[in-house]
Amino acid sequence: MHLRDLVLAVLFIKLAAFSANPPVSSTDFDQLYPNLEKLYVDFHQTPELSLHEQKTAAKLVSELKPLGYEVTSGVGGYGVVAVLRNGNGPNVLLRTDTDALPVEEKTGLPFASKVRTAEGTPVMHACGHDLHMTAWIGTATWMAAHRQQWSGTLIMIAQPAEEVVKGAKAMLADGLYTRFPKPNFAVAIHDADNLPAGKVGYTPGYALANSDSIDITVFGKGGHGAQPQMTIDPIVIAARIISGLQTLVSRQNNPLDPVVVTVGQIHGGTKTPDQVMLGLSVRTYKKEVRERILQGIERVAKAEAELAGAPRAPEVKTTEGTIAVYNDPKLTERLVGSLRRSLGDSNVVEMPPKMVSEDFSYYAQDGIPEAMFHVGAVNPDKFAEAQQSGAQLPSLHSALFAPDFQPTLRTAIQSEVTELLELMQKK
Repeated sequence: MHLRDLVLAVLFIKLAAFSANPPVSSTDFDQLYPNLEKLYVDFHQTPELSLHEQKTAAKLVSELKPLGYEVTSGVGGYGVVAVLRNGNGPNVLLRTDTDALPVEEKTGLPFASKVRTAEGTPVMHACGHDLHMTAWIGTATWMAAHRQQWSGTLIMIAQPAEEVVKGAKAMLADGLYTRFPKPNFAVAIHDADNLPAGKVGYTPGYALANSDSIDITVFGKGGHGAQPQMTIDPIVIAARIISGLQTLVSRQNNPLDPVVVTVGQIHGGTKTPDQVMLGLSVRTYKKEVRERILQGIERVAKAEAELAGAPRAPEVKTTEGTIAVYNDPKLTERLVGSLRRSLGDSNVVEMPPKMVSEDFSYYAQDGIPEAMFHVGAVNPDKFAEAQQSGAQLPSLHSALFAPDFQPTLRTAIQSEVTELLELMQKK
């Protein structure tokens, strides 16, 4: 075969493969949107807090069962797993999260949440999980109706308790990777408050941080404020600990390894207390940096207490934590290529890592590559105005946050379907 013939043959094969999996268009989902909009409004009006997502899970099950999925509820609490087997091919996991936040909604939407718990706590989908679930159902519906375009096993999981970073570990502990097909890839999307609707952001490598919430209880000896020599003041010890913790970042850490140590709470009782509690939020990326910082926090607390002659060492307790989200670079690059073909080059943008956290990270077990993409959720006109004026837009977890629903949903579904078709191409 001549070189020219060989080149033409290779081009023909590539073009044939491309035409077998043409880019997904947003118009492919038009018929889904009327029902999905009703579903979104329902989710938004009836949020449930972490570990209490019972009714939300039931709604998801009722949407999935008619589509032909093998649906299992009650996985790791109120988690839902839906499996659709469609011939030979990879196992691909697509996750949504389902829980809401203890926030009183102030968006002014006609369908704003008015939900309160029995204890009077307001509840709101202030992080976009209602949109995530709606897109997830739209994607599940489309994939079930277009099985001729892909092959493999699709594993749709609806994870509870993301906001308290407990849901992923609970589902895995309940047999997610033993009772159900173990994935070859894990993917997810999250709406973004710093991107206009219609755009998708990606971050290869470390994307979201390790997170540790730490309580430090400092013990002292209370007494009369006019006789400080008779006391061991835990407030002063706590203040010295707060100052000492800053050197863990500024003087004991490589500036090229991001670290955040925030003392977000201090509770000192009344008058001259016997103890003081500090509440810390710690963010890191690398495992070794995380371990060193956590050890350093305990070391600083104990040293300051000993220096002051405290009656006992401080109690240092990690109350919750999660590991960093690391987007597999090779998988991310592959999916970025497919998203660019589907959404257009200018609508797929690289984003810097963030120090916020997510427990999606736990699905990357035993070398399973994972990737999380960010879907812009801000009205493009408002985003452009804010960029020009410097105004602060409502952030995730804000009582004022509401995604620009229709374009954000369209991009979310288009992104999810595009990623799944890329990974589950028919041979």
